[in-house]
Amino acid sequence: MTENSELKGVVFDIQRYSIHDGPGIRTSVFLKGCPLRCFWCQNPESQMMVPQVLFYKDKCTNCGRCVEVCPTGASGLSDMSSEVDRDKCIGCGKCVEVCPNEARRITGRYMTTDEVVSEVMKDVKFYRKSGGGVTLSGGEPLFQPEFALEILQKCKSMGLHTVLETCGLAPWSTMEKLLAYVDYVLYDIKHLDTRKHRKGTKRSNELILENAKMVSVCKPMKVRIPLIPAFNDSPDDIRAIARFVKSELDSAEMELLAYNKMGESKYERLGRKPVPLGLQDEQHMQSLRDIVSLDLI
Repeated sequence: MTENSELKGVVFDIQRYSIHDGPGIRTSVFLKGCPLRCFWCQNPESQMMVPQVLFYKDKCTNCGRCVEVCPTGASGLSDMSSEVDRDKCIGCGKCVEVCPNEARRITGRYMTTDEVVSEVMKDVKFYRKSGGGVTLSGGEPLFQPEFALEILQKCKSMGLHTVLETCGLAPWSTMEKLLAYVDYVLYDIKHLDTRKHRKGTKRSNELILENAKMVSVCKPMKVRIPLIPAFNDSPDDIRAIARFVKSELDSAEMELLAYNKMGESKYERLGRKPVPLGLQDEQHMQSLRDIVSLDLI
């Protein structure tokens, strides 16, 4: 809480005119921070809750201005370009302000709930005409539960349709509070096998699956499955998830999300190395869709 009692959280993106994160035309608010560490994460900049510097090495001209203003010594110079010491960087953004080539950018900013809702309400006419609204995503919205709750409360007070996109890894008491202000849930399930889930995300899936059952009782939901090559995209993997959904989640909707490489370039900008993965071809994707849509379980 700030001195004037306005609740603040960390947002890393707000996407207007979103059409894939719930019904109608929506504004998707992406909160920073996530309890999972999925090795394939498409938004690695969302994992840590604090603001971070993205470094675009190809744009750097080695001018040294970032070094001059850095208060912690995180910015340095090499023969070819500047560097970022991630252990020292506090995400203050001073280097971003002075960079003449936009080689450094901040991902994540502190916002009040009123500031977030003000952005969301800019497209209220589109929501009314299309049956859309606001979607809270991430990262993981439940990682900032008080901030997410207050955004949802204010959006509902404005008469907006609300969607929560979640991995489900939070105490049920936390999730239940948010669900009181949620109309629809997009629920990620990565794997049914606990051992494989832990290997791929660093966390168990037991609470995730139990929460999924609870959500299905009280809210309409769609289960989203991000298909990761050699991790969960085999027919047996999808068949197991489909069986769980059909038997335990009151036949919630299911959506298969093909893997894409759009997030891989972000790792280098954060000083990390991505795990190189292939892509699913259309024939393989169709075979998995058939398992879900034709009840081949």
